[in-house]
Amino acid sequence: MKLTVLGSSSALPTSERYPSAHVLNAHERLYLIDCGEGTQMQLRRNRIRFGKINHIFISHLHGDHVFGIYGLLSSLSLMNRAASLNIYAPANYEYILHSHLKDFDIKLSYEINFIPLAGKDPALILDDRHITVSCFPLVHRVPSFGFLFREKQADRNIRKDAIEKYGIPGLRIPSIKKGADFVTADGSVIPNSELTLEAPEPLSYAYCSDTAFSDLVPGFVKGVTLLYHEATFESSLMSLARITGHSTASEAAGIAKLAGAGKLIIGHFSSRYKSVTQLVEEARLIFPDTYPAEDGQSYNIDEIRKAVKE
Repeated sequence: MKLTVLGSSSALPTSERYPSAHVLNAHERLYLIDCGEGTQMQLRRNRIRFGKINHIFISHLHGDHVFGIYGLLSSLSLMNRAASLNIYAPANYEYILHSHLKDFDIKLSYEINFIPLAGKDPALILDDRHITVSCFPLVHRVPSFGFLFREKQADRNIRKDAIEKYGIPGLRIPSIKKGADFVTADGSVIPNSELTLEAPEPLSYAYCSDTAFSDLVPGFVKGVTLLYHEATFESSLMSLARITGHSTASEAAGIAKLAGAGKLIIGHFSSRYKSVTQLVEEARLIFPDTYPAEDGQSYNIDEIRKAVKE
């Protein structure tokens, strides 16, 4: 898994920060999370083949998270995309999306599969060969959802020396990797623990933006390898965070600590901050392994897992 941050600003872009957008590469499948203004330019700038994106996740219907999708959809059509595109967004966005396409006479070369997000409980919204994706409710001025991407548990790794030692035929290897013991020709039972090594712990990534502090979120993302959580303001602006439905850096760090996250990235910074050093320092007082989102920065989530174990 590799995460690339395309945009880390809140509502007002700056000369250095675009509005919200992330790309997660999981087993060479690309997942776009939010699509603020300028997303397709950032995709090009970071040499990400956006024609390979088959899933777009929209957390909520504020412009800094969705205004970029219209240009992206149009560009994909101009590139003669044929494969269908899956869009996951709050339920009321389906009408808005199709209305926009109609109003601007955009006739796409591909089909859109719209998957509505709704409800107050976590829900599984994608289940493919390698990962699952769940959405969960956040606390904002409009319906808002977070996303949890989690690898499926891989099969155990069979030991090559065990294959040679016990003469294990190839047809038996798949079942052994799934936990079966091996019975030799003379009837001896070789336990699976002697034949295999434990597979790596599944990687996971959670995206939480935009939201006020919610004590339910740690339970939704418990043990996540990498957590992205908005930190629009510092604690001195707590009252403004409450009014706007956002979080402070210390609140984001509190979520990471309660969730037992491996690493925290904070972002969605207010444009009032020329430097986000104070936000990072504030968060690190609670959760030391905190880092600022930087446009164009990529994070190898497997390396994060290894660092946490060490």
